[in-house]
Amino acid sequence: MNLFISTILEDPLVFCIITLVVVFSICLHEFFHAWTALQLGDATAADRGHLTLNPLRQMGAMSIIMFLLLGFAWGAVPVNPGVLRARSRHAPAIVAAAGPATNFGLFLIGFFFYGFLATRLPALIENKAVGMAILEIFLYLGVYNAFLCIFNLLPIPGLDGWNVLTNYQPRLYRASSEFMKGVTVFLIFLLLFSTKYIFLVAIKLMDLAPGLLSAG
Repeated sequence: MNLFISTILEDPLVFCIITLVVVFSICLHEFFHAWTALQLGDATAADRGHLTLNPLRQMGAMSIIMFLLLGFAWGAVPVNPGVLRARSRHAPAIVAAAGPATNFGLFLIGFFFYGFLATRLPALIENKAVGMAILEIFLYLGVYNAFLCIFNLLPIPGLDGWNVLTNYQPRLYRASSEFMKGVTVFLIFLLLFSTKYIFLVAIKLMDLAPGLLSAG
């Protein structure tokens, strides 16, 4: 298995771009969880300092280290579903969906600018290295946010998709612990199996951008 940190020797610029894109995307994802919860009456995350883009607050040191070494990371904000449900039965699902929605928005930004600039940039910027760096920023912004959006919407415990599902199917929480353990193990294996395919889908989506948005 290739460690992500080995990329710094192969292509330091790509390593830096991917790191900045992923860390920023996760932090913004968590920020909007916290911000949406606050708008819907739950100040738990806001009171604990999650209305920030500080990676140490939104991700934590261990998540950052794991990303730099292995290429995967996570973030989390505290939410009080009871307070949210007092405002609206849909509120917990809205808060859960706010993170993936943020990633979808970032994906659209990456998709548009990568596609729009793919053939125009050489005419705008003479320095080829600078032009390629700009394209790579938007390419990786689109790829990783498409991945994060799809990944987080999977109905697997610990992910936003699961929180949306259980908000409308609370009986899943009331299922026997042994049954849920079995389901969780199965879903985790499914998650591990599907990760590379989600990433391939994200790449294929970005491959469409130049044809749709570049000059003819």
